[in-house]
Amino acid sequence: MGRIVVITTGGSIAARRRETGWAASASGREVLSRVVVPPGMSVEVVELCTLDGPLMTTAHQLTLLRAVRRLFTRTDVEGVVVTHGTDTLEESAFLLDLHHHDPRPVVFTGAQQPLDLPGDDGPRNLRGALLAASAVSGVGTLVAFGGKLFAARGTVEFHTLAQDAFANPEEGPIGEVRDDTVILHRRPIRSEPILLAPPAATRSPVRVDMVMHHCDADPMLLRAAVAGGAQGVVLVATGAGNATPAFVAAVAEASAKGVLVALSTRVPSGPVAELYTNGGAVDLVAAGALPAGTLRAGQARIAVLSALLASDDPTVRRQLLHRTLALPEPARAA
Repeated sequence: MGRIVVITTGGSIAARRRETGWAASASGREVLSRVVVPPGMSVEVVELCTLDGPLMTTAHQLTLLRAVRRLFTRTDVEGVVVTHGTDTLEESAFLLDLHHHDPRPVVFTGAQQPLDLPGDDGPRNLRGALLAASAVSGVGTLVAFGGKLFAARGTVEFHTLAQDAFANPEEGPIGEVRDDTVILHRRPIRSEPILLAPPAATRSPVRVDMVMHHCDADPMLLRAAVAGGAQGVVLVATGAGNATPAFVAAVAEASAKGVLVALSTRVPSGPVAELYTNGGAVDLVAAGALPAGTLRAGQARIAVLSALLASDDPTVRRQLLHRTLALPEPARAA
């Protein structure tokens, strides 16, 4: 086994009790101290930040991305593990996966129970992530949680409290950690890694908003997002990607201004599909929205963000987003 670097960012795995609830406060070294490190493994800790999951920002995510890239310039690093709050883990993991071009793995993990509760799940998850990071290659970014391994793409937090918190509704887990043995069932489908434009490392993050369709919804919030400076918007539609004719008009207006619009759905599983007109996906796509396939809202937003960070050219941005979203749909898990 080589050296595995653990980058800590906070989350429940580092949370301690405060007067009214739990919040991230433990150091990365303290988090690692609770783990039985596999024999022969050398582990290094990089304490990046100590944040609760909802406080994660694009700026933090880009700092994390740069930290991972710096580590992979070292030949002694075999893999990287990231501890992260579960609330936004799926977004950070997908961002790193979209920009990850090294065969060495990045494995995200975290916990559902705070650090100072008896029987907390963090040490088990972190040990599984360490084992995975030392055993796999050429798989991009993974999520290790509850003994299962998931590809970053399509993986979402599926339960608010259960320790088996993450799922990939379309693909299922791609592997597992069983009795300290890493078993990989298949390799994930990934898009070609996106290169960030040089200014992306230093400039202020671009704004990408999400707007949901529902009964009585109108496009006021979508137009407000564009007026507020959003360069990208995710329309979280109903069904297979449906809204109303009023939303179609707003999408056309936004697209004409160079705003990237991705079309996702609030339904837990299944792809966006161009089936219906009268404000449905047929019309929304014709107006300029790009269907997000099986990506849910949070990861569709990351896809838009990544395209925006990669280029200042509107045509190139749209091409990059289309390439990211238009992957073949994975086989549905049995």
